[in-house]
Amino acid sequence: MAGVTSVDRVPKQDRSRATRQRLLEAAVACLAEHGWAGSTVSVVAERAGVSRGAAQHHFPTREDLFTAAVEYVAEERSTAMRALFPDGPCGDRRAVVGALVDLYTGPLFRAALHLWVAASNEEQLRPRVTELEARVGRETHRIAVDLLAADESRPGVRETVQGLLDMARGLGLANLLTDDGGRRERVVAQWATLLDEALQDRGAAADGLRD
Repeated sequence: MAGVTSVDRVPKQDRSRATRQRLLEAAVACLAEHGWAGSTVSVVAERAGVSRGAAQHHFPTREDLFTAAVEYVAEERSTAMRALFPDGPCGDRRAVVGALVDLYTGPLFRAALHLWVAASNEEQLRPRVTELEARVGRETHRIAVDLLAADESRPGVRETVQGLLDMARGLGLANLLTDDGGRRERVVAQWATLLDEALQDRGAAADGLRD
C-alpha cells in the first residue's frame, strides 16, 4: 500500500466537507475585503486553495456561494455568542449588550453589508438575501431575548430589544469608517442602564418602592 497517500486515507466525505468550509470562509473574507464586484468564484476558489471546478461542484452559482457563506458564518457567530454565556440569561446586561454590539463590528457584518448592497441592485440575488437576513435577524433577536431574560409579553419589551439590535447595527455601520471604541463603550453602558430600567420586573420594582 506504499502508493496510498495521506490524502487518500482521509474519507472522501471529510475532504468534501473541509473543501466546502474553506470555500465559505474564503467567500466571506473576499466579500469583506473586496466587495461584491471584486469577489468572483475564481477569486474565492484561489483563496480557498481549490479549483474553480471544485468550487462550482459545491456551489453551482455565485449567488449560491455567497448567500451560503454569509449564512454559515452567521450560524457560527450565533453559536459563539451563546458560548459566551453558557449558563443562559446573564445578570450583567452590559456584558450582553457589548457582546451583541461586537456581532456588528467584525468581518461578517462587513461581508453581509456588501451582500445587501449587491442585492439591492440585482434582482436574482435580492429574494435570497432578504430571506436570509430575515432568518438571521430572528435568530439574533431570539438570542438577545434569551440572554437578557426579557419578557416580551410585556408591552414595549419586544420593541426595546429590537431597538438595541438596531442600535448595534448602527454602531457597526459607523465602525466601517472609523474605529471609535471609546464612544462605543459609552453607548453600550448607557444602553445597559436603559435596559435595566426597561426590562426589570414591574412587580419587583413596586415591592421595592413599598419597602
